[in-house]
Amino acid sequence: MQKNKYEKIGDCLKLARSQTIGNLPDLSIKVYQNKMNLYKTKKGKIAGTSFSEVCKDARRIYNLVRARTKRTPYVRSKYFRGEKIFITLFWSHLFEKSDRDRVRRLRYFECALDLIRNSAVDPESRENFKQRNEILHRFNGITDKQEKFVVQIKENKRSKRKDLISIYPLD
Repeated sequence: MQKNKYEKIGDCLKLARSQTIGNLPDLSIKVYQNKMNLYKTKKGKIAGTSFSEVCKDARRIYNLVRARTKRTPYVRSKYFRGEKIFITLFWSHLFEKSDRDRVRRLRYFECALDLIRNSAVDPESRENFKQRNEILHRFNGITDKQEKFVVQIKENKRSKRKDLISIYPLD
């Protein structure tokens, strides 16, 4: 396993501290490693290879969420202090994709809902370059089998409405 440059700097600092003579003050320097903020989900990917297999399980999970409300289905987010994240926009976005891409994205649906509900990890947030009145939040997650994925949430600046837009794996 090859070390990145930040780990090499950390090793050099440890070596220098161990070879100092006398009572010199401790020079504690924070060495930041090049890591993403990941939330480890407790859920696994949805099993299946065809769209019909994966969609059946994903729809079952979606219907459980939908049954809890009379109107638009939503999930409450821990990061946004219990605010609602609406999930209907995700389905329309999903059906714009090819069949192969739908399966690839939909397999992470249960993991994404777990991430939204339980993650307090800071996302990567930036203004939408196409719509200036929107903020895009990208949450990074990792499944129980160490597969990385991204959940993207769109926030309207004026109304503060948050919608789940996209889920995709990091290859």
